[in-house]
Amino acid sequence: MDIRSQISMVFHLDKCIGCHTCSIACKNIWTDRKGTDYMWWNNVETKPGTGYPTLWEDQGKYRGGWEVTSKGNSRKLGLKLQTRVGELGDIFYNPAMPQLDDYYEPFTYRYQDLFNAPAGDDQPIARPVSQIDGRPIEIEAGPNWDDDLSGSPIYAANDPQNDSMSEAERQLFFTLYKLVFFYIPRICNHCLNPSCLAACPAGAIYKRGEDGIVLVSQDKCRAWRMCVSGCPYKKVYYNWATGKSEKCILCYPRQETGQAPACFHVCVGRIRYLGVLLYDAEQIEEAGKAPAEGLVDEQLKLILDPMDPSVVAAAQKNGIPDGVIEAAQKSPVYRFVKQWKLALPLHPEFRTLPMLFYVPPLLPVVSTEQEGGIHRLSDDFFGSLENARLPIQYMARLFAAGQEGPVRAAYQRLLAVRYYKRAETVGDYDPKLVNQALAETGLTALEINDIYNLTVKTTYYENFVIPPMGREAAIGAAEDTHKHREETGFGYRRPPRRGP
Repeated sequence: MDIRSQISMVFHLDKCIGCHTCSIACKNIWTDRKGTDYMWWNNVETKPGTGYPTLWEDQGKYRGGWEVTSKGNSRKLGLKLQTRVGELGDIFYNPAMPQLDDYYEPFTYRYQDLFNAPAGDDQPIARPVSQIDGRPIEIEAGPNWDDDLSGSPIYAANDPQNDSMSEAERQLFFTLYKLVFFYIPRICNHCLNPSCLAACPAGAIYKRGEDGIVLVSQDKCRAWRMCVSGCPYKKVYYNWATGKSEKCILCYPRQETGQAPACFHVCVGRIRYLGVLLYDAEQIEEAGKAPAEGLVDEQLKLILDPMDPSVVAAAQKNGIPDGVIEAAQKSPVYRFVKQWKLALPLHPEFRTLPMLFYVPPLLPVVSTEQEGGIHRLSDDFFGSLENARLPIQYMARLFAAGQEGPVRAAYQRLLAVRYYKRAETVGDYDPKLVNQALAETGLTALEINDIYNLTVKTTYYENFVIPPMGREAAIGAAEDTHKHREETGFGYRRPPRRGP
């Protein structure tokens, strides 16, 4: 086993209120510079909807991620974008590149119109102008342009996930009394098998060895922008002012001082969890090549039990510090993803093995109204998977490569927690239904209370178990390597400095 550590995340979608506080915190810290105007390293999308950039999930258009080709009995994993030879042909023109209209044209306001307007009866306004050419523009799109537009014939109707659903299921999105939507915040997934890294001709993208965070070297980036197309989640952006690509860095400077990333820290709904996972790097290729029906299970097999003595011994042998192993044992991410199997990866069919997992949103609570405006519990108070207002197949397309099994299993566990806590706290729920739910899911009363506590009653330090980052050791190793290369003559040698 080649055991390594990876910072990983869970977003609990049932708790997201769509306030965009996370997006604003990230924008204020990292992307308030010229050229980063349109960059939203963290954005919150309304689903069903087309997302940001528009239709980012349509890999027939953008060709991001990996694909498996079969030859005889062998399966080969390759970039969906192109081969190395094909990359040379498209290096000066990439047909899969998102265009300006897929994002929005960066703009500002001509505030001088407010101050210099002549006196008159009308209130002056500050006209929007393009930040690219300075001309007045009509604003027609933005990162949350489709916010809350459930049932929209433009946004919900054009959601790429609709392709797999029947006409009757699609009509649920447009039936007025059944309108439903949920929010899905997105950041870089810091994948185990990042296709942006593989697509970069300059080798400018790398994963930090100590924590798996994916970064873009601003020194090596040569603005080929293959990473933008290669990332299926479209979380790499091109800075048109500096000529470099940029992306979410998971606030590693904050983590190195023991602080959660900014978007995690400010989250109003406390939907975000962060921790470290231990995984076997030798299984990455096999997990990426798995057939669609086994993609989620194969990704979970990569994640190892940090309490297993053999795993701990192998991790220590591979140089993982004891502090990181201890953090992995306390990780809330491990519990949500592997122990309870409540959180699922977003679009595992992209085969990048994303390390951001989502707890899918539950069904709306249902009640009925009697005469006099008195509400009572309906016979189907918590809803059921059979009568879901968001079809299970839709959620399966999002979180399980179209396979309903993992999504149904996660929902059954979430419903079991609802049944048990309702019966315990209010006492008006049928105990037979509770016992049946426990038997079907295999959850114990202790596990249900643990899930409830980690979902509802967590403290700041339970949500974010940040491992010691070990930057001093990593810097020392890099310096030793550079010194060795200079002494032996292998590799790149820095030229002598000239001038003052």
